[in-house]
Amino acid sequence: MRFIRFALRALLVLALILGVAALWKRDELARLLAVNSLFAADKITENFSHMDRLFLTRPLPRGDGPVSALPMGDAIDLPAGMPAWIDARWVTAMVVLKEGHLVHEAYYRGTAPNDLRISWSVAKSFLSALFGTLHADGTIPDLDAQVVDYAPLLKGSAYDGATIRDVLTMSSGVSFNEDYLDFNSDINRMGRVLALGGTMDGFAAALSARAAEPGSRMHYVSIDTHVLGMVIAGASGRDPADLLDERIIQPLGLEAAPYYLTDGEGVSFVLGGLNLTTRDYARLGQLFLQRGQWLGRQIVPADWVAKSTALQAPGGAGYGYQWWVPVDSAAHGDDYFAHGIYGQYIYINPAHEVVIAVNSADRGFREPGVDDENLAQLRALAESL
Repeated sequence: MRFIRFALRALLVLALILGVAALWKRDELARLLAVNSLFAADKITENFSHMDRLFLTRPLPRGDGPVSALPMGDAIDLPAGMPAWIDARWVTAMVVLKEGHLVHEAYYRGTAPNDLRISWSVAKSFLSALFGTLHADGTIPDLDAQVVDYAPLLKGSAYDGATIRDVLTMSSGVSFNEDYLDFNSDINRMGRVLALGGTMDGFAAALSARAAEPGSRMHYVSIDTHVLGMVIAGASGRDPADLLDERIIQPLGLEAAPYYLTDGEGVSFVLGGLNLTTRDYARLGQLFLQRGQWLGRQIVPADWVAKSTALQAPGGAGYGYQWWVPVDSAAHGDDYFAHGIYGQYIYINPAHEVVIAVNSADRGFREPGVDDENLAQLRALAESL
């Protein structure tokens, strides 16, 4: 009997401890559950337009300047095969600019023009634009400097020995599994760190394995872009999100104030956590089409626009400085694009003066041939105008 009473008391104490822990970690557990159902077929479209309901966030003020209105142009007809592609690839929004004029805008699957949509890796190209301004003003003058010179927390990690140029071109050599369909992959472990309010800096510093020598080959790993953010913070003494807001967001005169997802220390998820309207994604594309100039002001240096959107990765891989550059770009108007998982794009075709911003919730984005099909559709649209 005494043992039974003791066991019951122990169970009550354990239940109390678990109850307190659950209450204390309620928000973290809720975010973890949200991550686990983030891409569910019945939730993904809604989730992608309302990520602030699921994660820690921080706003980026758009400032009190006027909205830089996109002038209207003559409406266009989409190429014959594009409506079927839109449906098959779960496109949720598309904005098309021709010579700086808005010629097509459409929203699908219950979404709306004012939805702030998750960028995923399209955010990398925004960070590249910011980096170009810091390189030009001498804050980070040498692309061949070691990342640990600016981010000493990374000393002894797999990033020790990598240069800034290596992380700009996704050539750090760090071993990192980017398979979104593998629960135990590095990218999904990183997502759980974000959801549970952990530290992204600490996650990067804990990576110790290399798949290749730094600078020897391109291997796309998203954490490289977080390291780029650490370099920016170390060089400037500023939060990269604040700098992006001051140097890119506010000068562009966006229609709506964007926000970033953050980790538990308030560090912005610069590799994929930016949320904007589709029109505002198109504005970055137009800025780059105009070689970094906006309303008569040089926001991003023209030479950085040219270099970052040219082939820069070792071995002729189709990558610049945080922008995708097709290896056959010269045959298609010197095109290039920002690209995020589940079908996010900012496609730019300088020869045809076309910018196409696309948001999607495509759960089949990893199927063989999808990336090639998407690029072909975007090219066909641009070349039809």
